[in-house]
Amino acid sequence: MRTHYCGNITEKLLNQVISLCGWVHRQRNHGGIIFIDLRDYTGLVQIVCDPNYIKISKISKIIRSEFCLQIIGKVRKRPNKTNNTNLISGNIEILCRKLKILNSSVTLPFQIDEENILEVTNLKYRVLYLRYKHMQKNLRLRHKVTMEIRKFLDSKKFIEIETPILGKSTPEGARDYLVPSRINPGKFFALPQSPQLFKQLLMIANFDRYYQITKCFRDEDLRSDRQPEFTQIDCEVSFMNEEEIRSLFENMIRVIFDKTLNIKLPNPFPIIEWSTAIKLYGSDKPDTRIKLIFTNLTNIMKNVNFKLFSKIANMKNGKIIGLKIPGGLDISRNEIDSYTQFVKTHGAKGLVYIKIHKISKGLDGLKSPIIKYFNNLTLEKIIYKTKAQNGDIIFLGADEKNIVNNFMSALRIKIGCSDFGKKNNIFDNNWRPLWVINFPMFKYDETNNNWIARHHPFTAPKDGYEDFILTNPEKIFSKAYDLIINGREIGGGSIRIHNAKIQKNIFKVLNINDEIVKTQFEFLLNSLKYGAPPHGGIAFGLDRLITIMTGSKSIRDVIAFPKTQNAQCLLTNTPSIVDKKQLNELNILYKNTKINKNLY
Repeated sequence: MRTHYCGNITEKLLNQVISLCGWVHRQRNHGGIIFIDLRDYTGLVQIVCDPNYIKISKISKIIRSEFCLQIIGKVRKRPNKTNNTNLISGNIEILCRKLKILNSSVTLPFQIDEENILEVTNLKYRVLYLRYKHMQKNLRLRHKVTMEIRKFLDSKKFIEIETPILGKSTPEGARDYLVPSRINPGKFFALPQSPQLFKQLLMIANFDRYYQITKCFRDEDLRSDRQPEFTQIDCEVSFMNEEEIRSLFENMIRVIFDKTLNIKLPNPFPIIEWSTAIKLYGSDKPDTRIKLIFTNLTNIMKNVNFKLFSKIANMKNGKIIGLKIPGGLDISRNEIDSYTQFVKTHGAKGLVYIKIHKISKGLDGLKSPIIKYFNNLTLEKIIYKTKAQNGDIIFLGADEKNIVNNFMSALRIKIGCSDFGKKNNIFDNNWRPLWVINFPMFKYDETNNNWIARHHPFTAPKDGYEDFILTNPEKIFSKAYDLIINGREIGGGSIRIHNAKIQKNIFKVLNINDEIVKTQFEFLLNSLKYGAPPHGGIAFGLDRLITIMTGSKSIRDVIAFPKTQNAQCLLTNTPSIVDKKQLNELNILYKNTKINKNLY
């Protein structure tokens, strides 16, 4: 039906008769001459419907936005001073000789290039929103990225193997989506949170380089960068150590950026230990584009007269952080108040500041609501440790270490990415990939009084720590590694446990009893006994990676048909109620609770 695409028409085709298909982006009537901007995924081209062609003119007058058309016409130059430099086709137009309406369109809920549409609207009318230029660009980039991934991994002798979607429910850190079995009444499959155990079994089975671009499912509370179903680039290899695996896959990421965006990432990627990341940035996924670091001021606050600080400084897990902002003297009181309200949304009880006017004047050269509680020696130590200069401001945060790390990390990003941060050279707008390594194996869950795995229960401990797993779990470090780009985690992996005894000890630390181990993991433990090779791998979140690469604000802008933060599809109105016959076939009874009809 068509010979060319709209966005590719140039002066090279002058005087040629071509056929185009697409949608009406705009229709304009200029004194009887109808102009149509015809659009396909490549771009726009201007169509001219001359009133002297009576049949064409008649049809063109009834055309509206998003009518689907076929146009046959002759390429000609645009009249002088009517060129559109924003279009590849901006120097030419098509004189229409044949016009066919392939399908009409009802009145649109919004114009296709309209900005600031409510997200609930773009999710409900997703088919129309996918016609937007940025959505076309995002999803086509996603396609290119997956093609480059497959080419790269194929060149490294990986093979793609599909693992089951209907699997076994196992404790991997989030709730499973359960699928009832009609043939086996009372029993359930679980949709995979990841193909973790199957890919380990493939290593034991001698498929030593596996990958899969696969759907995963987690029934968890959602955030802007999470979906109940997401796509994972899942990889596993045998007979490679941590360094070799990191080198292989950072090369893959470099190739992807180079081939799809023509961006050269650093070689090699910087590496930072988990403990250093927490110390300097309060986060294990630091955005190193921001040139701000933390200073631990806990020890020098233990005897100050400011009771709140001295109390926290003497707590077991108390921590006081100083965040120096170069040039921060220009930050107004209103802005300081807004930052104070901001950190409160991240768990802070408040925020303290010290403005550095002139260090040489001592107390008289500083300004702060709490300055009267500090003696000269304490203030000198604060200035010395933070390396503050005249014209700076120091923000002080205090609380239990996890809480203060969280809100001060958020403040660091807030200030760094602000107009102030960019203006004062605090923000470096480049690509900053970073490996974070040497994670603690476990973290303690105070609520449930239990150790939990920082990554997952199948992550191997560092060599030499195996004998201390049961006696000193807090001192065990793992062979885990995360890849961060511009403050966003795009992938994480580890060397896996390939010894059944060590795996059993990990289950004991995590308080997974023998009965659960037998029913849920016996197949893994038995398989490990058959000469399981050393192996490890990594998984990248494809949705998150494309979000970063496209600069999108939401992960939903790189997924064709995403869910809301309530795990709903507004386009198809799912999840939905099923009839009693289906439930009876599955031997399912449900509680007769009130249903929010607005959800369906």
